[in-house]
Amino acid sequence: MFDSLSGKLQNAFRNLRGLGKISESNVSDALREVRLALLEADVNFKVARDFIERVKAKAIGLEVIQSIQPGQQIIKVINDELVELLGSQNAGLTFTGNPNGILMVGLHGSGKTTSSGKLARLLHKQGRAPLLVAADAYRPAAMDQLETLGKQIEVPVFLRRGETDVLRIARDAQDFARANNRNVLIFDTAGRLQIDEPLVQELVRLRDLVKPQEILLVLDAATGQEAVNVATHFDQALNITGSILTKLDGDARGGAALSLKAVTGKPIKFAGVGEKLEDFEPFHPERMASRILGMGDVVSLVEKAADAVDENEARKLEEKMRKGQFTLEDFLEQLRQMKKLGSLETIVGMLPGGAEALKKTDMSRQEKELRHMEAMVCAMTPQERRSPQILNAKRRQRIAKGSGVSVAELNTMLNRFGQMQQMMKKMGKFSKMMTRMGGGLPGMLGR
Repeated sequence: MFDSLSGKLQNAFRNLRGLGKISESNVSDALREVRLALLEADVNFKVARDFIERVKAKAIGLEVIQSIQPGQQIIKVINDELVELLGSQNAGLTFTGNPNGILMVGLHGSGKTTSSGKLARLLHKQGRAPLLVAADAYRPAAMDQLETLGKQIEVPVFLRRGETDVLRIARDAQDFARANNRNVLIFDTAGRLQIDEPLVQELVRLRDLVKPQEILLVLDAATGQEAVNVATHFDQALNITGSILTKLDGDARGGAALSLKAVTGKPIKFAGVGEKLEDFEPFHPERMASRILGMGDVVSLVEKAADAVDENEARKLEEKMRKGQFTLEDFLEQLRQMKKLGSLETIVGMLPGGAEALKKTDMSRQEKELRHMEAMVCAMTPQERRSPQILNAKRRQRIAKGSGVSVAELNTMLNRFGQMQQMMKKMGKFSKMMTRMGGGLPGMLGR
C-alpha cells in the first residue's frame, strides 16, 4: 500500500542526506518534496500541512550533533513526527467488563465480518474465551459467513436466524455468554452502503444496551479520504474507541492510515494485512512509520517467526546444521515453516531496504522456484530424502516426472542442496574450533 509514498520519500531523503548544513531555505526545499509525496498519497491536506510545519519548526531549531550529518537528523525528526501522526504507540483493547463487549461497526463491504473472525482468533490465541455474535439481522449471508469463520477458528457463534430485533439478539447473546463462560462478546453489526439515520440510531440503541468496552470502526484503507469522512461521522454518532484498517496489503495510496488518528483523535488498533485469518495484527505506529520510510519492520518479522516456528524443532534443526546432518526432509520442513510467515514479498518487505530490493527482484519467479523445490522433495521417498546419494538416473527421472519439472531442474536443486550441506559442515567445524580456542584463552591470559 505504501510503495508509492515510500519511493517518493526515499527520493526526498536523498536530497536531505546531502545537506551540509541546516538553513531555513534548504530545509523548506527538501520538505516541499515530502509534502507533495504526502498529498499524492491521499493524506488529508490539513494533516500534511501541519505535519510539515512541525518538522520544519523542529529541524530549524535543531542543534546539530557533530558526529551525525544534518540531513540524517532531519530524517530522524520526520520519523518521530510520522510515529506521532500514526498514534505514537500501540493502543490495546480495554478489558474491564464481565463479559467484555466489542462492537464492530462500519459501512457495508468494509470487512466487518472477516475482521470479527480475525479478532476472535487473535483473542482466542491470547487465552481469552470470545463469542462471535451475528448482530446483522438484515443479511443472512453475514450470519452464514460468521458461522463458517467460527468453525474455522473453533470459536462459538451466537445467531438467531429469522430474528429481526437486534436488541433481543444482543440480550440473548449476553445470557448465553454468562451461561457458557465466554468473556468477550464480539458483535458483528449491520452496515449500509452509506451512513443513514436508521443505521446510526440502531447502533446507538445497541451501544446503550450492551455498554461495550470497545467500539471499533472497521475501515477499508482503499477508500482513501472518504474513510476519514466515514470515521468522523461514526465517531460523532457513537464515540468510537478506535479503528481497524483492512486491506493494508492492497495497492491504494495509504493516505487514510496517515490521516485517521490526526482527524478523529482515535487510534488505529488493528490492521488487516491479507485475506487469511492469520493476516491480522496489532497496529504499531513506530513499526508502520519504519516500513513507510523504507527501514523495514524486523520486530514484526521476528514476532511472526516466533508465532509460526516451534522452538524445540528449531533447536533440533540448529543442532543438525551444526553437525552437518541437515537432510532434504529438514529442508522440506524449513520450506513449510517459511510459508507460514507469508509470501516472500511480505518477508522481504519487512527487512531494512526490502522495499527497494523488491523493485529489482521478480518475487513471483522466486515463489515459483520455491514451489517447484517443495514439489521435488515431496516426490521423493523418505529414504531418498535422507540419502540423496542413492538418486540414480532412473530415480531422478521418476521424481522429475512426479513433480512436473525437468531432470536438469532437479539436478540443479540437488547440486545447490549439496553445496549448502558442505557449507554447513564447514561452519560446524569452524564453530567447534572457535569454542576450543575460546576455552583456552582465559588460562593463557591468566599466565
